[in-house]
Amino acid sequence: MQRPLQNRVLPTGEIVADPARGMFTGNRGNLPFKDGRLGTSRWKHHHWIICDLTHPKGRYHGPMPARAWTPLFFLDEAVGLAAGHRPCAYCRPDAYRAFKSAWNEARHSTDYHNEIDRALHQSRVDRTRAQIRYTANGASLPDGSFILYNGTPHLVLESHILPFLKDGYGLKLRRPTGPQTVLTPAPIIDVLHAGYTPVLHTTAEKCGNNRNA
Repeated sequence: MQRPLQNRVLPTGEIVADPARGMFTGNRGNLPFKDGRLGTSRWKHHHWIICDLTHPKGRYHGPMPARAWTPLFFLDEAVGLAAGHRPCAYCRPDAYRAFKSAWNEARHSTDYHNEIDRALHQSRVDRTRAQIRYTANGASLPDGSFILYNGTPHLVLESHILPFLKDGYGLKLRRPTGPQTVLTPAPIIDVLHAGYTPVLHTTAEKCGNNRNA
């Protein structure tokens, strides 16, 4: 049995090998594989986007193209946002317009994708290519954001947090207050506060009985 490619993006920004495909694909350019594993590159340009699984024109160039872009996969849109991606203007135009509108409202700007992507890149990775994380009060975070709680990524949703499990979300926990390590880039937190609503995996609403709810 062929092992899965290293093309699954986590809320921590890591790209791992996992058989679950996820709800969305994404693009950071053409990232070459060797024996199913990525090389040192984690992006070829700053336009990190979240795309539909189906190309608008039905095109498919395979998971390891010699040219074009290499598909990456996300459990849902909130995971893609946490990793520093934004909606694709080509295959998800409605989502892109809503994101851009919320971005400009939050920043009092008239930015388009080049300005957005430039600002996002400065906020998602540092010079060592590590994910930029920061601290914020858990009570202040918007729905759809991610925190690192007890060493595990958790989705913030209403009065709860949900552990990320690669193939869905686990049982709800009460949302913590006080300082929390935030994974979602700060500008995207502002976008979520301004009203952008990411598409969530079905397990976000069907995660079983609550713990400590």
